[in-house]
Amino acid sequence: MVAIIKGDIIASRKLLDQEKWLQPLKSLFSQWGNTPEQWELVWGDFFQLEINDPKEAIQKALEIKALIKKIEPKEANKQLSTLDVRMSIGIGDKTFSGKRISESNGPAFIYAGEKFEKLKKEKTNIAIQSPWEDFDKEINMYLRLAGKFMDSWSVSSAQLVEIVLKDPKITQEEIGELLDIKQNSVSGRWNRSNIDEVLKIEEVFRQKLQKLIP
Repeated sequence: MVAIIKGDIIASRKLLDQEKWLQPLKSLFSQWGNTPEQWELVWGDFFQLEINDPKEAIQKALEIKALIKKIEPKEANKQLSTLDVRMSIGIGDKTFSGKRISESNGPAFIYAGEKFEKLKKEKTNIAIQSPWEDFDKEINMYLRLAGKFMDSWSVSSAQLVEIVLKDPKITQEEIGELLDIKQNSVSGRWNRSNIDEVLKIEEVFRQKLQKLIP
């Protein structure tokens, strides 16, 4: 089984400088695999990413969201204060491997595509679809609730989230040194980002999926 993430950058066309998000996203994806076999950016702001270990899917999706949310856009439309990303995660088999990820196929790709088409209607920016309906309902409920604060992450909150996701055992003192801010400022960002809840959702997803995948 694999996980497929399909996503697009919300309101990206309002940006004056596309490179502000494009190059960091490409750099992140390059750490996880090769293009175009395992990831691809198409149509300007749409991407697909294949993850060999489905248990890593939520972790990777959250890292993508934090990366995009921490970017300060120079926008033509002043109503656009921060960027965001819309993502679906499909979990299932891969039955055909193409030279490009867009040519590959299987249930994981179908699930990701089906869920992506429903995101706007469901008014959520991140959701999963898998062979297990009860699993999907539970995890999507957590993701929908978390979206209430994740979609509102400020640039500074997203910076902290990105650091913690990559190293969950990092201390607030160490974060302060990385960001060159005082410990009380780190504590404030920590609370505003609800990072403890984010890490718990990722942990629950990983534990439940471990029981479903042999």
